[in-house]
Amino acid sequence: MSADARYRRIAADIRDRITAGEWRPGDWLPSRTAMAVEYDVNPQTMRLAHALLRRTGILEGEKRKGVYVAHPPAMRTLTDADADWPHSSETTDTRPRRASAELAERLDVPVGAVLQHEAVERLDPGGRSAMLVSSWWRGRRRPHVGYVVELGVAPLNEEQAAALGLLVDTLAYRMVRTRLDRDGRPVETADLILPMDRWLVRLGGMR
Repeated sequence: MSADARYRRIAADIRDRITAGEWRPGDWLPSRTAMAVEYDVNPQTMRLAHALLRRTGILEGEKRKGVYVAHPPAMRTLTDADADWPHSSETTDTRPRRASAELAERLDVPVGAVLQHEAVERLDPGGRSAMLVSSWWRGRRRPHVGYVVELGVAPLNEEQAAALGLLVDTLAYRMVRTRLDRDGRPVETADLILPMDRWLVRLGGMR
């Protein structure tokens, strides 16, 4: 088993043990050295597992003081998928893309058409990643007067998992938001990826 797979497996096992009640919020975990012996791995592997669990919000603590089980993250409610984000965000990619069959259908453009693209990571007040938004449009960005949303779930890929501090293939909400002009034609489409442990989705009153 590769080192990457090993620390991710250990992180998943620790998360399962926490879920089962072996450790509760506020409980300190055994030292990194003790857990390395328990899992029969190098302490560096345990450091990586702990770092991953800190990024997910499951553990808190400092590397020299140990780690403890974090209290559950605040659940936020999303009621408007088109609302401005009230906190900070970071644009992570602006490279153009060719329209896949799915994007071509969503934007009513030919397959392979060049699309403008923007990937944005939206952060919560504590600086932790709260949502990933990838948007596509053709030509210049045009104003819209309404939008439609489809809500589903999808497993996180490696890039999304790394940004959100979660394990690959963790299920997340996937919202497909398509902005429309006054004639009802699509002018922009986006995927909004929301961690299921941090969000409650309640949609209504869309324009």
